[in-house]
Amino acid sequence: MAFLSGAREVVWMSWYMIRLDLARTRAFPEGSRAHYLVLRVPLDPLQIVDADAVRSAPARATVVRSQPDQPETRGYLIPKAGGWVFSGGGRGGGEPLFHVEAHPLRVGEFVTVTEPDGAALTYEITSCEALELA
Repeated sequence: MAFLSGAREVVWMSWYMIRLDLARTRAFPEGSRAHYLVLRVPLDPLQIVDADAVRSAPARATVVRSQPDQPETRGYLIPKAGGWVFSGGGRGGGEPLFHVEAHPLRVGEFVTVTEPDGAALTYEITSCEALELA
């Protein structure tokens, strides 16, 4: 986001910590808070991931994936044609693990995540907290 202040342009990024919990599935009819993703991403005013901000600070756009039966996976959110992917965990030489649809990231919204095996899972955004500027 930018605005003009006198003769200079002042730019700031709005970074957020977003938690997504597994929504209802056959295996988890009530959803599961134990299966979650935590994204640290910049959002534009429409609450869509700000691709320019990610490109300017790619190491800040992180993802943590947690499931009770697997080790926690940490990685990065990377822009791809038509959306975003979560790459991490050292599998496949940096191949994407999850494909995240590009749409507003607001509490109560749902995001489809494609697992490495091709299964599509739905996650609900349960929190979206603005981070302090560093």
